[in-house]
Amino acid sequence: MDFDLTSEQQLLQDSVRRFIDRAYTFEARAALLKGGRNGSAGNWSLFAENGWLMAALPEAYDGLGGTLMETAIIAQQMGRGLVIEPYLGCAVLAAQTVVAGGTAAQKEALLPMLAAGSLRIALAYSEPASRGLPEPASLRAERDGDHYVLHGTKSLVLGAVGAHAFIVSALVPGTQGITLLLVEAGTPGLHRRALPLHDGSWVEELTLDGVRVAAQAVLGEPGRGLAALRAGLASGTVALCAELIGVMEKTIELTAEYLKTRQQFGVPIGSFQALQHRIADMAAEMEVARSMLHAALASLTNDDAATQQQVLSAAKMLIGRAAKFVCGQGIQLHGGIGMTEEYTVGHYYKRAVVADLLLGSSDSHEAACAAALQAGLRAPAG
Repeated sequence: MDFDLTSEQQLLQDSVRRFIDRAYTFEARAALLKGGRNGSAGNWSLFAENGWLMAALPEAYDGLGGTLMETAIIAQQMGRGLVIEPYLGCAVLAAQTVVAGGTAAQKEALLPMLAAGSLRIALAYSEPASRGLPEPASLRAERDGDHYVLHGTKSLVLGAVGAHAFIVSALVPGTQGITLLLVEAGTPGLHRRALPLHDGSWVEELTLDGVRVAAQAVLGEPGRGLAALRAGLASGTVALCAELIGVMEKTIELTAEYLKTRQQFGVPIGSFQALQHRIADMAAEMEVARSMLHAALASLTNDDAATQQQVLSAAKMLIGRAAKFVCGQGIQLHGGIGMTEEYTVGHYYKRAVVADLLLGSSDSHEAACAAALQAGLRAPAG
C-alpha cells in the first residue's frame, strides 16, 4: 500500500493544518471549553463547507468518495489542535456505521445530512461490561408488534452532546447477534446524562427505559449489526490512532522549542546531552506509532476480517501507550510549568490518557490480541 500522499490528499492535509494553526490556537480552544460542551457550531459548519465531514463518504450520497486515509489525514491534524468538536463521534464512528450497515434508503436519508453537517448521529454501543469493545451487549430490544421496546444503558457515548439521534446496539430476544437501531434524541424514555472527561471533552450516558421505536428504525437487518458496528469502530480506531500521532507531533514540537529557549547555567537546556537523548526517545516512539498506524491502514485494505481485528487491536494498544509515554516525557522536560492548567503541553497528556481508554483500553486490546493468538495456536494445522 502506497502511503505517499496524492496531490489531493496533500491539499486536504494543508487545509486542515491551516485551520488548526490559525483558528484553533490553545487560547481559542480554552475559550470553547469554557463556553460549552461540544465546541463551536461555526467550526462544525466550516468542517462541512471544507468537505471534511464528507471526505470518506460515498459519492452516491453526497460524499467525496475518499478512504480511511483521508479520515486519518483529517484526524491527525485535528489531534495537533486538540479539537473538541465531535468529528470522531459523529463524522467517523456513526457515519461509517451507517455506510457499512444501512439500507440504500437509510443511506439516502441520512448520509447527505451527515455530510452537510445538518445532522449529528452518535454511536451508542459501549457498556460497562464491554470495556469499549463491541461485545458483549446486554441492552435488550423486545419486539412488540410493529415496534421495538428498548431497556438498558449505554456509556461513554462519543459525540452525544448535541446529537440529534443515536445508533444503539441491542440484543433482540429470539435472534442471534447484535441489532442496530436508530433512536431519536427526544424519544420518550431516553434519559441522557452528560459527563466530563479529564481532557475537557464530554460524553453522555444513555439510559433507555421502555424506549419505543418503529421496526423501520432497525439499521440494516435485525441480528446482523455486528459487522457494521465493527466497521464503524475500525474507522473510529484508525481516526483515534491518527489523532494521537498528531498529539505526539505537537508535543514534541512544543518540547523541542522549550528546550531551545529555557536556560540554565547560562545555556539552553537543550544543549544537555541527557535531555537530547530523551527527546530522541520521544521521536523514536512516535515513528514506531506512525508505522503501526500505516500497518493498520494496510491491513484494513488487504487482510481478512480476523486479521484486521488483531492488527487494529495491536495498533490501538501500541499507539495509545506510545502517546502516553511521549506526552508524559513532554511534561517531564518542561518541569513544573508543564503541570499547570495554563500551559499547553499538559493538555496533550490529558488527551493521550483519555484516548487510551476510548474504543477499548490498551489493556482490553492487549487481551484481545492474546486471545486471538491463543485461538490461532489451538487451531488444527492444515
